[in-house]
Amino acid sequence: MKTVLVTGGAGFVGTNLIKRLLQQGYEVVSIDNYSTGFISNHQLGCTYYDGDVSEIIDYSEYGKFDIVYHLAAIARIQPSFEMPLEYFKANATATFNIAMYCAKNNIPLQFAGSSSHHSGKFKNPYTFAKDVSEEIVILCQQIYGLKASITRFYNVYGPHHLKTGGYCTLIGKWENAIESGNPIIINGDGTKRRDFTHIADIVNALLLIQTKESWGYIFELGRGINFSIKEVADMFKYDNIEYADDKPGEAVNTLCEDILAKEILDWEPKINLIDYINKWNTTHNG
Repeated sequence: MKTVLVTGGAGFVGTNLIKRLLQQGYEVVSIDNYSTGFISNHQLGCTYYDGDVSEIIDYSEYGKFDIVYHLAAIARIQPSFEMPLEYFKANATATFNIAMYCAKNNIPLQFAGSSSHHSGKFKNPYTFAKDVSEEIVILCQQIYGLKASITRFYNVYGPHHLKTGGYCTLIGKWENAIESGNPIIINGDGTKRRDFTHIADIVNALLLIQTKESWGYIFELGRGINFSIKEVADMFKYDNIEYADDKPGEAVNTLCEDILAKEILDWEPKINLIDYINKWNTTHNG
């Protein structure tokens, strides 16, 4: 039985990944500092540790691992303007520590980068820290022999996504607003376009990288279809909409057009945003 370490395992992506790993018979260990993860996300059969990966150098006290999924990070663009040092430490420093550990112990590493890379490294402190993190992984590959692949997610949504707080995603935030009877907020004029990717499709890709041992790549993981923010609001069929000032530092459009994941992994995302929202509407609006 293979033993897998998932950093950020009590968070959104980590929880969905751990569910699948356990279903496939892996022994799973999670390390999370619970800044955005929740004890309520714990899955029976996984061993959870409360720890800050930016402070951990030697992971051997947590177990002997066959693969590491490094998902732990401080996400979202807007909060990063107020906490640039915290973002660099949680993202870049933590990635350096775990990449070096994996290189020294010959453990394959999957690192979750960010599709915000395409909007420009210096657009905001979050993107900068994630870009530096990717470069750290590449450095460790080229100099220290690290087996690794980088994945860039595009606007992930689905079960266990955050619905409140500064780190929640658009879909989760709007679901919470509708459930609470509050207006959904569109920042700007609603013409920005986003490529939304369901978490089940993301997890499928992460598992394929491992089973196919596809190391040394940067995989763009997006649905390949984008919608304007106004179009997404219309999908919810909710009349209580308000507009607010645009948010700084964000890309105008995101769209995954890269086909490497298809070519190498035979991965194709299957779940459509409109189908997900229609099902959500039926469940919540009768």
